Amino acid sequence: MTCNSDNYPRISAALIDMDGTLYNSMPNHARAWKLLMDEAGIPAREEEFYLYEGATGAATIDRLILRTWGRHATDAEKRDMYARKAELFVQQPPVQLMPGARELVEALRERHILTVLVSGSGQNSLLGRLDTDFPGAFPVERRVTSASVAHGKPAPDPFLRGLELAGVSAHQAIAIDNAPLGTTSAVAAGILTVGVLTGPIPAAEVIRTGVHILYHSMDECAAILPRLIDRINHPLPVLS
Repeated sequence: MTCNSDNYPRISAALIDMDGTLYNSMPNHARAWKLLMDEAGIPAREEEFYLYEGATGAATIDRLILRTWGRHATDAEKRDMYARKAELFVQQPPVQLMPGARELVEALRERHILTVLVSGSGQNSLLGRLDTDFPGAFPVERRVTSASVAHGKPAPDPFLRGLELAGVSAHQAIAIDNAPLGTTSAVAAGILTVGVLTGPIPAAEVIRTGVHILYHSMDECAAILPRLIDRINHPLPVLS
């Protein structure tokens, strides 16, 4: 007798981060943040901004002001400083696609996996490129950005919102993120979570967030993950 394969969960949506996952943009972000903090007289190291990846700009500004001046940032400071950070970001060298990102997205769409953007960013300079770089993959109605939720990563809210936009439950989705705040968010949302190492953050920092799968590059992810999804969605019959 064979098992009833209808009892197995199916992956029908992929919730995918943007910075450091689709785009190799984190060096530019880290540099822009450091320049902003230098202008504001706030001590910071460029490397630390990789650890804040996935948080909203407002949350990052609040973190640094609280650490330096012992108070929370005002709404005006959050607004004005983030606008200045966006200016500094576009002054950096052009951002390139992360190697393997386009291949992964194409492989998912070939398998009729719905792709949803789940980003902590509000950076229009990159959001505006999605339709060109990933045609049809991330329409506006399937994008979670910093403006979409009250609580950004590492809270589960961004990925929970992504599930809503996809119209699926957590067990029908997979999340792909490169940063500890992002993988923490996805795990907390109850989603099968893939961590991808694309920057200087040590593997241990991502592993300790509870990721279920870890790849060492987007190229590796693109080569292996679609085949894993095939195994999940089309399990071999089990004889009993």
